[in-house]
Amino acid sequence: MQPEHIRASDADRDRVAEQLREALAEGRLSPVEHEERLETLYRAKTVGELAPIVADLPAPGYRAGYGYPAAGGTPDSPSGMEILGSEARDLAGQSKGSENLVAVFGGCERRGRWLVEPRTNVSVLCGGVELDLREAVLSQHEVTIQVAVIMGGVDITVPHGVRVINNTSAILGGTDLHGTDQVTDPNAPVLRLTGTCMLGGVDIKAKGPKRKKKNRKDR
Repeated sequence: MQPEHIRASDADRDRVAEQLREALAEGRLSPVEHEERLETLYRAKTVGELAPIVADLPAPGYRAGYGYPAAGGTPDSPSGMEILGSEARDLAGQSKGSENLVAVFGGCERRGRWLVEPRTNVSVLCGGVELDLREAVLSQHEVTIQVAVIMGGVDITVPHGVRVINNTSAILGGTDLHGTDQVTDPNAPVLRLTGTCMLGGVDIKAKGPKRKKKNRKDR
């Protein structure tokens, strides 16, 4: 059997989806093009049908144009973790160095296209915070999220390929990591978690990009 006729696996689709996500973040694909290719991706049945979807995109691991921050870099001169497209560069240029998120008897969330500052302080009291980094722009190679959780929770979703370092401490609480312990690439972006959880917790999951729901007429 020819290789292109082999049935595509979930892992094959996840790799292509990750390549598309990176292309979107880099500005190589518009949001509309990204959605169209995702739809084609999840309709594909064979490896041969996957190849054309990313035929005009750089292969995984392509790093020309990366600009990791030099030691001692400042928020005034941010350098992205990815090959920054114009939209991402504009976001990174708005960096203020830190952001404070507070949820007291309520909730707070960040999702979609947003800038992750070098340091994000998350304070939760009887509430919840949801952070989805799958389409976010990371202001530098390593970012830190410091949590102070009391009787509440923080849910963090990261794309595959991000290295998560957990330095939190817990008092009748804890931090759970799912699917984030297999990243060994020394050049991978880093998310460092610090802070304390008391009677609460932090839940971190690595996921692929969201699948667009199909309309009934497309089924």
